[in-house]
Amino acid sequence: MGYLHYGPSQIFRFDDRALTHLRTVIMTKLLQQESLLFTWDDAGIQRSIWLQPSIPMQFEFESADTPNLNRAWVEELTTAANASTGLRLLPEPPDPEQR
Repeated sequence: MGYLHYGPSQIFRFDDRALTHLRTVIMTKLLQQESLLFTWDDAGIQRSIWLQPSIPMQFEFESADTPNLNRAWVEELTTAANASTGLRLLPEPPDPEQR
């Protein structure tokens, strides 16, 4: 399990694989100076946070090994991040490159 440290005191827990994919999408948006809403389900509770380049953020992973990216998942998450409803943590689709 990994952690998304957001702002001075908020910490959110995610699976390392999911966090790796989220980092890819979130950092792409923030590097383009774009803000976005990020929403996910946390043990039955819906959480949303506003992400913007000026708010400190850190990604902490349990494992030093970086999981391979599933391009299909990155594309789905990016599409969601670019929509008016914002980024949502969607289930990982099958990876067409693993067939």
